[in-house]
Formats: sequence, C-alpha cells, structure tokens
Amino acid sequence: MTAMTDEQHLANGLAILKQMVGDEQAERIRCGWRDLSPDLERLILGFVAGQIWTRSPLDLKTRSLCTVAALTALGRTSALELNVRMASGNGATKEEIVEAILQMAPYAGFPAVWDGLQIASRVLKERDAGQ
Repeated sequence: MTAMTDEQHLANGLAILKQMVGDEQAERIRCGWRDLSPDLERLILGFVAGQIWTRSPLDLKTRSLCTVAALTALGRTSALELNVRMASGNGATKEEIVEAILQMAPYAGFPAVWDGLQIASRVLKERDAGQ
C-alpha cells in the first residue's frame, strides 16, 4: 500500500469538511482558519480532517458525538460550536448531542456541561430557524 501524500490528505480533508457542513460553510470555516494562520488551515484539513476523520471503522456520527463530548470536557467553545453543527449534519439528533454533553458531567464537571449545553442549544436553535 502506497502512503498518501500531504496533498492527498489535504484534498480528503477538504472533501470530508464539505460533506459535513456544505461547500459554502466549508469555505467560510477555511477562511477563518487561514486568516488566523495558513498553517492552521493546512494542519486541520490535512491531519484532523484528512487523516483522523476519514479513518474507519467509526462512522461520522459516532466521531462527531465523541468530539462533542471531548470538546465539552476541555471547554473548547469555538471548536464545540463547529462540531455541534457537524454532528447535526452527520445525523446526530438533538437528544444524542445533549446526551453526549451530559455524559461529561461526572468527568469534566457541571460547569463544563452547562457551557456545552448553552452552545449546543444556541447552535441547534439557529439550525432549526434556518430550516
């Protein structure tokens, strides 16, 4: 098996991002990362999206719920907002997203869960208003 190049990982990462959030949203997200640092954009697309999110056997919904839980526990609010949107786009229900966040209460504490639920509630309300 031939190892993939950085460019192939980058292309795969962009494809999976577009699949999860749509072309327009993916471009907006990329521009935000690029404005902060072009290296940040390449690392997230090439490694996080292109190598981690494309692995098997976990499906995108499961990966999204794991990520929502981890970001809640870590208190990473900007990334949590994006990943709640992606989880919803990957087929996770509101109830599943809320449950993944609530699962973190004994491990990360109630303040982290409270913040996570506030973010998820806002994102999901925006999603519902846009539909």
